[in-house]
Amino acid sequence: MKPSVTIHYCVQCNWMLRATWMAQELLSTFADDLQQVALQPGTGGVFEIRIGENLIWERKRDGGFPGAKTLKRRVRDLLFPDRALGHSDMP
Repeated sequence: MKPSVTIHYCVQCNWMLRATWMAQELLSTFADDLQQVALQPGTGGVFEIRIGENLIWERKRDGGFPGAKTLKRRVRDLLFPDRALGHSDMP
């Protein structure tokens, strides 16, 4: 079975647009490799990205929000470590 990504975001903070943009970025890069990218509304300033039980980004812990390149690298590093990301691999 393919892995699923969950983006848990704060609706009080109006972070839905940011969460949907990140979901679109992941789906455009990993469309054939992911089961789904799910959006999970929350409150209290939450912004977490998980692959299964693995927390790959947490806003408070990681200091804000990931850029597209950083997020794609973290997904790749966990799920597809031998895969090249093209321009996203460049500094």
